[in-house]
Amino acid sequence: DALVKEITLYNKRPVWLHGYLVPFVLAYAGAGWFWWQNYGMERYEVGIIIAASILLLQILSVLSCFWSVHWRCWLTCTKAKSPQTAGFAKVVPTPHNGSSELVPVSRQESSNKDLKISLEFQKVVYVYDGDEKKRFEAIFPVSESFKFYQNYKGFQDEQECNSAKELYGNNQMGMVIPEFKELFQERATAPFFVFQVFCVVLWCLDEYWYYSLFTLFMLITFEASLVWQQLRNMSEIRKMGNKPYPINVFRSRKWRQIPSDELVAGDVISVTRSSSLPGEERQVPCDLLLLRGRLIVDEAMLTGESIPQMKEPVESVDSDTILDLPTHTRVHIVSGGTRIVQHDPPARSSAGVKEGASRPPDNGCVGFVLRTGFSTSQGKLLRTILFGVKRVTANNLETFAFILFLLIFAIAASSYVWVVGSADPNRSRYKLILNCVLILTSVVPPELPIELSLAVNSSLLALSKLHVFCTEPFRIPFAGKIDICCFDKTGTLTSDSLVVEGIAGNENSNELCEVTAAPINTQKVLATCHALINMDDELVGDPLEQAMLKAVDCNLTKGDVAIPKRKLPGFQPLKVVQRFHFSSLLKRMSVIASQEELGSVNHTYHITTKGAAEILKPMFSDIPENYDELHQSLSQRGARVLALGFRTLEKGLSSQDVRSLKRDEVEKDLTFAGFIIVSSPLKHDSKAVMREIRHASHHVTMITGDNPLTACHVGRVLRFCGKEGCLILTMIDDNRWVWKSVGGQDSFEVDTENWKLVLKSGYDLCLTGDGLSYLENFDSKYFGRILPNVRIFARVSPKQKEQIITSLKQLGLNVLMCGDGTNDVGALKHAHVGVALLSNTPEKLRKKQEEVENKPEVGKSSSQDLVNENGKSKAKNKMQQQQQRQTDLPRRAKKLRELMDQMENDPQLVKMGDASIAAPFSYKLSSIIAICHIIKQGRCTLVTTLQMFKILALNALVLAYSQSVLYLDGVKFSDSQATLQGLLLAGCFLFISRSKPLKVLSKLRPMPNIFNSYTILTIICQFGVHFYSLYFLVSQAKLRDPRESIDVEAEFEANLLNSTVYVLSLATQIITFGVNYRGHPFMESLRDNKALLYSLMGAFGFMLVLVTDCVPDINDQFQVVHFEHEFRTVVLQVIGSILLSTWCIDRGLRFILGSGKLRSLW
Repeated sequence: DALVKEITLYNKRPVWLHGYLVPFVLAYAGAGWFWWQNYGMERYEVGIIIAASILLLQILSVLSCFWSVHWRCWLTCTKAKSPQTAGFAKVVPTPHNGSSELVPVSRQESSNKDLKISLEFQKVVYVYDGDEKKRFEAIFPVSESFKFYQNYKGFQDEQECNSAKELYGNNQMGMVIPEFKELFQERATAPFFVFQVFCVVLWCLDEYWYYSLFTLFMLITFEASLVWQQLRNMSEIRKMGNKPYPINVFRSRKWRQIPSDELVAGDVISVTRSSSLPGEERQVPCDLLLLRGRLIVDEAMLTGESIPQMKEPVESVDSDTILDLPTHTRVHIVSGGTRIVQHDPPARSSAGVKEGASRPPDNGCVGFVLRTGFSTSQGKLLRTILFGVKRVTANNLETFAFILFLLIFAIAASSYVWVVGSADPNRSRYKLILNCVLILTSVVPPELPIELSLAVNSSLLALSKLHVFCTEPFRIPFAGKIDICCFDKTGTLTSDSLVVEGIAGNENSNELCEVTAAPINTQKVLATCHALINMDDELVGDPLEQAMLKAVDCNLTKGDVAIPKRKLPGFQPLKVVQRFHFSSLLKRMSVIASQEELGSVNHTYHITTKGAAEILKPMFSDIPENYDELHQSLSQRGARVLALGFRTLEKGLSSQDVRSLKRDEVEKDLTFAGFIIVSSPLKHDSKAVMREIRHASHHVTMITGDNPLTACHVGRVLRFCGKEGCLILTMIDDNRWVWKSVGGQDSFEVDTENWKLVLKSGYDLCLTGDGLSYLENFDSKYFGRILPNVRIFARVSPKQKEQIITSLKQLGLNVLMCGDGTNDVGALKHAHVGVALLSNTPEKLRKKQEEVENKPEVGKSSSQDLVNENGKSKAKNKMQQQQQRQTDLPRRAKKLRELMDQMENDPQLVKMGDASIAAPFSYKLSSIIAICHIIKQGRCTLVTTLQMFKILALNALVLAYSQSVLYLDGVKFSDSQATLQGLLLAGCFLFISRSKPLKVLSKLRPMPNIFNSYTILTIICQFGVHFYSLYFLVSQAKLRDPRESIDVEAEFEANLLNSTVYVLSLATQIITFGVNYRGHPFMESLRDNKALLYSLMGAFGFMLVLVTDCVPDINDQFQVVHFEHEFRTVVLQVIGSILLSTWCIDRGLRFILGSGKLRSLW
């Protein structure tokens, strides 16, 4: 299953046998006996330490049941042997599909006395198949032969319907919204939150009340706001599902109306055109197989495909074919959530079917319900939005590794405090333990998870304003690390507006001729071999086919009749009788068309075919001598070249005979009818965007299903490949493969030993689908070396696109894939960053926005004109217009405000139509500029995250030192001082996370992770400066204010040492933010980030006020002593030297080591 990786069966143990009870009771008893025997009451603190340690472990074991399903199963459950005895099942999903869950296993007796064992995971019900497969699976009738569906008559009685309902469930996408308390409990038991609350409790014990309560308030407010957001999102998602409406269903041998949410898989239903009236739009309620009638469906809501798709019934398809969802979805299956724009009802006399079933009372098309509820295509997208990513964070694994790295310093500091402190017999062991624990916890700042979430959230919001929507936010930082950018060609790099250049190859002529001057049979192929539809007198369908029909100068009626606009001998109107649709696997399309014979009622049937030249070549009965040479020379122009074929069927065939012909009987013995050359111009911004992406240190690759020569031409124009051109892996005689240049001048053997020879030749590499299959089987090591260096992949199937992306990922490259979201689904899903271009909505959005913006202006100008005219009627008109405007403006303003509020407050939620089932990122325009937006934002998020870690690390190290060595000197901060420092820290981090990327991508690349020589060295060197400065100023303060005895447990009292350390720690914190802010070339500079700049300047000014003592009342308020003039000068000199030295260290190391390098591919 694409969702579930594995299922393990369990039964719950009694509570007293849970792993967090019995072992700990024994541990308490054993520890108590050990303490009494070895220490007794004289060393009570040892007993407290042991008991506290065991209690901490017990609390952790209880909490681990909330944190991890695997721990909960291990501590509270025993494994079950079979589904018949199991009470629960642990379901582990596939990567990036949510988290593992422990779900109940339900057993119920069905109406036919069978025991149904099932479980529900992420709204999908999995039923246990105990007879054959011995496993849980989501059961739906989706793998039968077409014969089963063609002869199916719906549920014959209520019992049959009820059995199906028990097995498959209703067509409901209902979602129970949990209570606030339940969701908050889930967040309040998260590891970071528990740790932070533990820290707050420790600070309270050390009498930092204000600081502790401020931090606790900040944490609870942040988590509560996330819960409210989650609840809002859930209520929005609940609205996204289809609203039930009455629908005709064929049950118990008659048509009846039922609500659409009561449909069951296996029902036969009637679907009609969706209403376009606002509020009455009805979407297809479930996934259907079209049995009878034809539909035109708008799938933009799901796939982003802006061109409505024609859906054909299965009544005339080979009955032995087994339904295969990926293969047949495009032609025969209507997805739930899509909109029917036109329906062509079935004929009254459909063969072999009862009249009632074939012709519904509402004159709709007949469909078989395949999947319902959350298992439909729409349900899958909802589940991605709902369960795909639980929590928005960045670099989780690195975060923990970094904390462990900092923990080394904290352990050293707390060990020092314990050794020195325990040497003094008068010192309180309780305070000593408390301080050691505080030092260890200081490594993880309480705001860490908040800051990481903010960084990603800010990027989500920024991207959504650019019409880029993301269903998997954790992928945003990946965009900053991309090594190789892959692009589909047709519709992605090239535009959809196509130009037919002409026809070549007819009557052995190599010259291009106008389509209208081509032979009649060639014109017949172009007039009929397409899947276009006339919808409200407008042609709908593939732009390529629209361009061909326009070139041949024909009209297409609603009845699929092609009528030439000019009178030509032998070119009568042609009606499409049967279509064998284009498939990316077959790379061809065929049509059977009928033509009335002059002076007769009989029809002549013609077969017309178009497709890839190499695919149609064996189907031609007579191939011209110059076929391959002509095809090659035409392809080198960069245009799309399709071969055309024609055949007239023998006379005397009935329409039933023609409809029963199979595809392989049709596609043979064809007459070559020429090559058609169609050029697709590049999108207006493709060159500029590709230049920017290449300049930003990325490798670029084209992956297309088009001809290799055409792809190489486009690649040369867009600089995917150099001026020398490409070497294409070509098969020559004796099944031997060589790398051959486009012109054929040079060729290189496929040599596993001297593989670098091809790469050093000066040519770039182009690989076809066949060549890809050959190399993979030839030598896996050679394949792995060559694959990343291939600049153009041509004639590859959608499955091979997916294979290329996964192979590049296995080689350790970070891969981006950009496509149109339909035939690139697999590749887009598997790439680290998959971007689907959806070209359907923004035009409407822009028009609406323009209307809202322009209407008040129109009102204003028209009312101004009225002022200049006289007469009561005009004045009356003016008043009416003003009243109209007064009522309209608040409504429009409210609408705009609601729209803005939604964008501001809710960046995480992606609405239906914004997202695509194809990819984690969806762009609502057709330009590849989206790639630049995503990479810029990805780099900005990555750099923001890395600089946050740097700042947090420096603060944590300084804190560990000040809480250890300086604690033993009696250094403390007052509650107000600690609170102010916490506020400054939180504010600055917030403003860093709001940093915006620059307008242009930089040639420099950011560091891909935290663990690099630049980050580690700059942290250690800067900490060295801070450490020495603290040590120097502390010794200076001790000289000026010597103290004989130090009482570390005394109440806070302002003195020179405390005040010096506080001022310096405040200064180092501000300097750390200023120095380590990255800015250019990945994000706006400190000067442009006004909020951060002003907050740092304000904080620095406040610190100078404390040092210079220019406002004594502030010093008294924050309990900072008044410095003497000479010492004040020393402090200011030290702060100045810290700023200068840390800036020089960081910039020097950044210059030498601070840029990421683009990975070499060989």
